[in-house]
Amino acid sequence: MADGVGAGSGTAAAVRDGGGAPHDRSGDAFEQLRAVADAVLYEGYLLYPYRRSSAKNRVRWQFGVLLPRDWVERDGPVTPGIAGSADSWYQQTECLLRVRRDDAVVRVRVRYLQMQHKQVEAADGAGGHRPVESLRTDDGVRHLTFEEAVPCEAEVTVPVEKLLHGGRAVDVGAPAGVEYESLPAGAGRIVRLRADLRATMTVLAEPLAPGLLRLRVRTENTGAAPAVQVSREQALRQALIATHTLVGGGGVEFVSLIDPPGALTEQVRGCRNAFTFPVLGGPLQEGGTGEVLLSAPIILPDGPQVAPESPGDLHDAAEIDEILTLRTMLLTDEEKAEARATDPRAASILDRVDTMPPEVFGRLHGAIRSLTPVQAPPDDRPAWWREGGDDGLSPATDTVLVDGIPVGGGSRVRLRPRGRGADAQDMFLDGRTAQVCAVFHDVDGSVHLAVTVDDDPAAELHGWYGRFHYFRPDELEPLDPAGAPDPGPARPPRPQSPRPQRPADRPSAPHDRVPDRQ
Repeated sequence: MADGVGAGSGTAAAVRDGGGAPHDRSGDAFEQLRAVADAVLYEGYLLYPYRRSSAKNRVRWQFGVLLPRDWVERDGPVTPGIAGSADSWYQQTECLLRVRRDDAVVRVRVRYLQMQHKQVEAADGAGGHRPVESLRTDDGVRHLTFEEAVPCEAEVTVPVEKLLHGGRAVDVGAPAGVEYESLPAGAGRIVRLRADLRATMTVLAEPLAPGLLRLRVRTENTGAAPAVQVSREQALRQALIATHTLVGGGGVEFVSLIDPPGALTEQVRGCRNAFTFPVLGGPLQEGGTGEVLLSAPIILPDGPQVAPESPGDLHDAAEIDEILTLRTMLLTDEEKAEARATDPRAASILDRVDTMPPEVFGRLHGAIRSLTPVQAPPDDRPAWWREGGDDGLSPATDTVLVDGIPVGGGSRVRLRPRGRGADAQDMFLDGRTAQVCAVFHDVDGSVHLAVTVDDDPAAELHGWYGRFHYFRPDELEPLDPAGAPDPGPARPPRPQSPRPQRPADRPSAPHDRVPDRQ
């Protein structure tokens, strides 16, 4: 478990049904995912510039927040979806499970943050204390009242056979607590308060075919808000924050929901995930399976990893290490002092940045992991970097053959993003119809088609200022009859320069990325 913030300590509970399982290797797999899972746990915990006075640090806790049901539904039932940034009172993961042995077991671990209110109190001179927002002690250290958080987790291991007969329910809440820390020279004290969290996790399975099950893990906040009229800030004291789930086991394997085997496509579509996005967490096996599943409130790819160049957490949503490190270096001494007084994790970030060796900082500038051989240009055209390399290219009028049909500006197509390796945002466009606006030849010799989606209300605007979705020819199905496209009714593309553009220019979802650190 990750260390607690401040003086608080997280809870850890484990329940095992049916004795030990020596063939269960998910514990090792869970630990290999520790960096990724912690990145999810502390996603947006404290935002740059890490000071309490920063406006954005007054609106925290945006991912995987499970609040009391009566507070969430005070204006009506919640609308389920995979968006983990929407407040809810429950989180549900469904996935496909292949059973390889009769004695197979499933291991489930739920993790979250419990809010902890840090109240600074000054000595009143009469043996008592009074709450204050800020206090500077004789040693020059400043202390600020702030909202911290404590990591909590609970785990259950259940034989698959039991999951088929009623499932298993486990208490995953956390107890209330109060802790005191005396300040030097009797100047005062810090009081840390945690409210009682009530929550349950239910695990069950249903058979779909011999050796194939649909597994459901549902985590619910079963507590009640002190009053439905309280503010979100107050309700958060009884919430599970950054809630996510790890699922593993012994004698089982999990099927990718992003890129499933073709024979299981329909069964995957039957999985219903609410306020979470499950992906294979460990090394991917042939056939789109893996030994462990990570169900997180942010969109991740199968097999997510933290970049080896990253020296540590920066706790900022959608963070990029190099930029945040540079900005943190530029904080004034006064700003750094406030950040240190705000939260121990902010102080740790400052310490790491201030002592970062040059060679570590140099690695943050980035790394290329997707180099492929560059195709030689045709004999009748020089390489792209030479003068005249772009001659003859016209994104607005060029065409490319797709299933034997020339497709170009004005063509209508159906989007079929390839499975493995596809952008997660593109997967939401699977099956939608679109119009091609331009054909771009990349410098590596590949081709991408810029499209606008038909039922996008802003499609015309996107076409006007050149903000397209990009797809390879093999990811499109032509809807026009054979023959050259008719550019007549097409929205005008905006490729002022024929210079090839890369698909990396495509817009992406804020959380479609390697978690927490580039």
